[in-house]
Amino acid sequence: MDQAWDGVRKLRGWLDEKDQAAAGDVRLLRVLKIGEEFGEAAEAITGALGANPRKGNSHTWEDVAKELCDVIVTAQVALLTINPEAEKVLDARVQRLLERLNLS
Repeated sequence: MDQAWDGVRKLRGWLDEKDQAAAGDVRLLRVLKIGEEFGEAAEAITGALGANPRKGNSHTWEDVAKELCDVIVTAQVALLTINPEAEKVLDARVQRLLERLNLS
């Protein structure tokens, strides 16, 4: 997991260099980006199921997996943007969820 977070930190650094502040609150924009990525995952699911008669089977389940990874990474970048202790915050949250279900 450390390798993934190292990559997320690099991505956040790259984004920070692009000076998005002129476009508005960077924190807000990065959280909203999660919705955009979710939309792409939803589109991939529709395509994998062939649920859009106009497009047919336009995606595979591998495409869905890739889009879900984009959702996860985008959420990690957003979390890191609003909290420099993002890894600890996520670990604590997962632990709390496990405790709530008596799985810890």
